[in-house]
Amino acid sequence: MAYSDFKLIEVITNFGLTIRESSGLFANIHEQECSDLLSTILKENVDLAVAISTEKARSEMIISPVLLDIRRKFNGEISLFSGVDFTVDTKQGLNGFCDFIISLSSEQLLVRSPVIVLVESKNENLRSGLAQCIAEMVAAQLFNEQNGTQIKAIYGAITIGTIWQFVKLEEKIISIDLSEYYIRDIKQILGILYNAISEAQRQ
Repeated sequence: MAYSDFKLIEVITNFGLTIRESSGLFANIHEQECSDLLSTILKENVDLAVAISTEKARSEMIISPVLLDIRRKFNGEISLFSGVDFTVDTKQGLNGFCDFIISLSSEQLLVRSPVIVLVESKNENLRSGLAQCIAEMVAAQLFNEQNGTQIKAIYGAITIGTIWQFVKLEEKIISIDLSEYYIRDIKQILGILYNAISEAQRQ
């Protein structure tokens, strides 16, 4: 089994998780300004990526620029990984490749201290990426525990580029924000990502 093989009921049952659903869970988080560079990139790329309508186009033209903007906000002191093998525990099915990982460490050669995992959902259906995202979050939590890294909460994002949904894992509680955040609400999206990293840095 790999991250992408999990069904929602499996990941919840296998890892003894409790789901808490709420709308607007992250709606009140302080927004972050969109840089002029990102604003220009999104203005040029979003409609083009939607027209091309492939996962690769959305990843390269929308998702990556957003995550790179977050990295710039932290002056490159965090690391960003794309398409990396993140095998933590094969016996539990916590193995496979992650679309994106944001780590608190500035090291770029190795994944250390993962705090956010992001899944690019298939077939423009956010729900289809939820189980995979939660499995990767559990793996990130376990990875940090094994390495003595004190990160209280792991955050997850499921996106098709133009629409984003966010999840939080703290101990055995999975909090799912039922609200969807659109790329036109880029300040909110940046704010949620920025807050997740800042919260972990303060611990």
